Amino acid sequence: MQLWLNRTGEVSLREQMITQIVLAILCRELAPGERLPSTRELARRFQIHANTTSRAYRQLERDGWLEFRHGSGVFVRESRAGATGAGEPASGRHASGRTALEHQIDELLADLLRKAGQLGAPPALVRERVGRWLAAEPPSRWLLIEPDPELRQILVFEMQQALRMPVSACPPDDFLAQEAVARAVPVARPSKAEAVRKRLPAQCELTVLDIRPIPPAMHKYLPKAGEGLLGIASRWPDFLRIARTMLVASGVAEEALVIRDAARAGWKRGLDQCFAIVCDAAIEHQLPEVRHRVAFRLLDESSLARLRQVEASLGEPAAEEPQATA
Repeated sequence: MQLWLNRTGEVSLREQMITQIVLAILCRELAPGERLPSTRELARRFQIHANTTSRAYRQLERDGWLEFRHGSGVFVRESRAGATGAGEPASGRHASGRTALEHQIDELLADLLRKAGQLGAPPALVRERVGRWLAAEPPSRWLLIEPDPELRQILVFEMQQALRMPVSACPPDDFLAQEAVARAVPVARPSKAEAVRKRLPAQCELTVLDIRPIPPAMHKYLPKAGEGLLGIASRWPDFLRIARTMLVASGVAEEALVIRDAARAGWKRGLDQCFAIVCDAAIEHQLPEVRHRVAFRLLDESSLARLRQVEASLGEPAAEEPQATA
């Protein structure tokens, strides 16, 4: 029987012995009826006090894992069913005093150790990796990885409206993968996903955002204009370009368009003369009072629903869906 004991850790040697013997029994490394080394032999082999091994064995006996046979030694119990023979007492606890959930967790850990052994992983490496995962805190924020600074602002705004966890953002070239993604769930556009994945640590799973295209027949979303002016406003140059192209293709006269880059000073000038303004969701609240506003959200609802599911799995309550504006 092999044990790995850390004499400098916070967990006692007795507890380390108990845990490893239980896991060895669960993963069948110690078979039912198998004889274990005596307390003295075990103490001598691992250079620990005999009282430590004796107390560990006695605890395992009380929990139903081992049995002492007079004159023969210590053995793995043949059966750990309760005295009634039902195997699981009515109280929901096993004969050892463990709950059903504790038993299931033990079996998962045993399966982990067995598979790690099949890979040839040394026990020290398994302990180090398990310790690293246990020490890591669960994610508590979103991290949008996006190179376009104006699009980044729009997507952050839409995510903040729809989700519970805080949203931060950065370009791919400005983050050190291990530090930037600490306690974060990274997200990216489909066209950037492959490049971002290559930069992320192995344990980080990237969530891909679905971007809703601006509809080609934009006139269907607009009130009948007559002879009025139609505004287009956004910080994102691609939004301005695509909206202009689609509106002209829909039959809107070029001279009827008032196009404003919201990243520039004085961008609101002339928009108050428009009968309607097409804009991105992030600047809608900054627009002057006009008869109609048509705010296009770039994040697809299916994508937001997927992000809400991630938050729910992390224990975050679901956010209320924002009301569509048009």
